[in-house]
Amino acid sequence: MKNLVLVRIDDRLIHGQVVTQWIKSTHGNRILIIDDALLKNAMMMRILRAAAPPGVAVEVMSQADAIQDLKGEPAAGENIVILVKVPAVLEALIDSGIPMPRIILGGMGLTPARKKFNKNVAATDEEVECMKRIISKGSSIYYQLVPSDMALNIEKLF
Repeated sequence: MKNLVLVRIDDRLIHGQVVTQWIKSTHGNRILIIDDALLKNAMMMRILRAAAPPGVAVEVMSQADAIQDLKGEPAAGENIVILVKVPAVLEALIDSGIPMPRIILGGMGLTPARKKFNKNVAATDEEVECMKRIISKGSSIYYQLVPSDMALNIEKLF
């Protein structure tokens, strides 16, 4: 199994907080974005790759390809940061046998289908139920914008 140093739900994916704080605090050197739809947007993939700090590889994979990749042998010194937009992607990875003991919830923006869940997080009823299922499968989910913030176990928000 690969070395996962951060698993984060954040619909902005790579942005200032991730680049300046999370990458540094975790010593991440490979960002794996798991998003089937993003694979069809070459422009956005170029923008995300350009946003990463020097020396940090960025890959965008489908769920199926990410599952295969993450089950492979770890590369020496590889520290992977997983970024996804929605919790359902992580549930699929967990269901495929990839352990994720600690998940960080960053931002999920408000949309017409979502209601405010906590500060920078909005979620549909299904997304909340998905997070509950993830927790019931043995993972912990913490709301934490940056590493210096206190992590809040989201079970307290249900």
